Amino acid sequence: MIDIHTTPAKEIIEGFHGRFVHTKNNTLAWWEIKKGAILPRHSHVHEQVTQVLEGRFQLTVGNETFICEPGYVKVIPPHIEHEGVALTDCKIFDLFAPQRPEYNNDED
Repeated sequence: MIDIHTTPAKEIIEGFHGRFVHTKNNTLAWWEIKKGAILPRHSHVHEQVTQVLEGRFQLTVGNETFICEPGYVKVIPPHIEHEGVALTDCKIFDLFAPQRPEYNNDED
């Protein structure tokens, strides 16, 4: 059993603090994001499933922009460029497949 509340947070990008659980095939990420924090445009080999738990996050996937709020889920396919900005303080849950070992809490 893992208590995500006691898992140490790691700042991956300025304003993006994540707590991570790694399984054999996935990484689960719980983010606390400060209002105004910017997710730079990027892509990766992982499929990403994003759900905003609290707040509002503007997400651009490819050339489409979405305002993500609680109750909505966005799937980002592998190798598709995406970027975003926190419109408010946010809590977001992401599921990545395959696993993202660079998010290992033991690495600095």
